[in-house]
Amino acid sequence: MVDLALPAPAKLNRMLHITGRRTDGYHELQTLFQFLDHGDELRLRRRDDGAIRLSPPLDGVADDTNLIVRAARLLQAETGCPLGADIHLTKRLPMGGGLGGGSSDAATTLLGLDRLWQLGLPLERLAALGLSLGADVPVFVHGRAAWAEGIGERLTAVELDTPWFVVVHPGVSVATAAVFGAAQLTRDTPPITMARALQGGAPGWRNDCEPTVRSLYPRVAAALDWLGARAPAMLTGTGACVFARVDTQDEARRIVADLPGDYTAFTARGLNLSPLHAALNR
Repeated sequence: MVDLALPAPAKLNRMLHITGRRTDGYHELQTLFQFLDHGDELRLRRRDDGAIRLSPPLDGVADDTNLIVRAARLLQAETGCPLGADIHLTKRLPMGGGLGGGSSDAATTLLGLDRLWQLGLPLERLAALGLSLGADVPVFVHGRAAWAEGIGERLTAVELDTPWFVVVHPGVSVATAAVFGAAQLTRDTPPITMARALQGGAPGWRNDCEPTVRSLYPRVAAALDWLGARAPAMLTGTGACVFARVDTQDEARRIVADLPGDYTAFTARGLNLSPLHAALNR
């Protein structure tokens, strides 16, 4: 039986403002999502017995809590599909890194199994299923760089510049709940329009989580300082990864070549169309 091999790309938050806190505890955000040509990969093979089998196991993550397995079982439950799948994950994105790895894996599972099981669901329905798994899943389902509001689920497609990026992981995992629960977190940034955000551009973009993450995670602060000495650096999401925009791949590679031994890093191109959708369109 033919396998379906699909990418699960990383994302960056090119900017992130926190404009309020809702009564249910979630935060109101304004952010710009952009994809990278780097990420995980899922290989899916149809099973006729309805079983969902994921390999290899992820350290510290039970199958029942893994977003890949949850996405597959949710799609089965919502459609009544009797088929199953063997899913092999090649994991490249760090967990707790702010690159959306788990959400991207879930979106690739939803779109990949929709294709493999020949369900033909519209993107809007797949995105709604994804939202029940996590606020970042819909942007990966829709597959377009986007201006996002609400908890990140209200999306408007945008065209951003597509430079090269250096992405550095400082070797720690950031707990998103700890960041959003911190007393010192900025929660009252005045909302702006999408047009103003895009007009302001990269030099004025910031991440409201960054000061809090700096104070809670000294290794992230050190990575921001190290990368910021070489190019303007910013936190993505709640971290732990930090990134810098550069003009050329050679410049990105030169920065990575100078990387301290206790960090890991990669270079990647920014994209406005998700590699997942590019692969499905082929």
